[in-house]
Amino acid sequence: MCDIDCIIFGVKNLLNDIKGKRVLEVGSEDINGSLRTVIEALTPKEYVGVDIRKGPGVDILCNVDSLVKTFGEEKFDVVIANELLEHVRDWKTAVSNIKRVCKGGGSILITTRSYGFKYHAFPYDFWRYEIEDIKRIFSDCEITSLERDTSAPGILLKTKKPKKFYEADLNNYELYSIVADKRIKELTSRDLKNIKFRYRTFKVKFRALLAKQFNRVFE
Repeated sequence: MCDIDCIIFGVKNLLNDIKGKRVLEVGSEDINGSLRTVIEALTPKEYVGVDIRKGPGVDILCNVDSLVKTFGEEKFDVVIANELLEHVRDWKTAVSNIKRVCKGGGSILITTRSYGFKYHAFPYDFWRYEIEDIKRIFSDCEITSLERDTSAPGILLKTKKPKKFYEADLNNYELYSIVADKRIKELTSRDLKNIKFRYRTFKVKFRALLAKQFNRVFE
């Protein structure tokens, strides 16, 4: 997924990084926009889109937790993850895999949501990231561009993985969870059984089902 601000940020920051390079997009299903058409116009050597379900823009079914297992270490020159990290329960493993599958000297482009952005389950929604969180999470990389999304609470990041890479230890880092409504190290099964969270998830899914049925009536 990628809105207009994400597309503009991606084009501006990846314009000189793509030609002849291997590109991986994580969470690539095109639901409301994608960088893929723009990136492919810049003639990469390869563009691979992965997601957890089939859909437009998805070449391979692969969970972000399995990137390294699927592709190996340091296989892509550019790794893109737009509107993904807030939806991944184990964000620390996800971030680690994104870093590790990227080549030393390669680029990583991330967009994600911040505190104040509404709950949006695709199929889940867990976390909110702030500028200081991103600085800490990617302290082992060279941040070349870090901006707030001006259209909605969110973060836009372009960073470079050093050729000599020493991964930051994030095991004890606490991030704000929209599930627990506070900063926590990790989500537990107890958190996910919270009545308020379960009701919120049900409401979003019910609205999506109603919209789907409504669209069928008028097809």
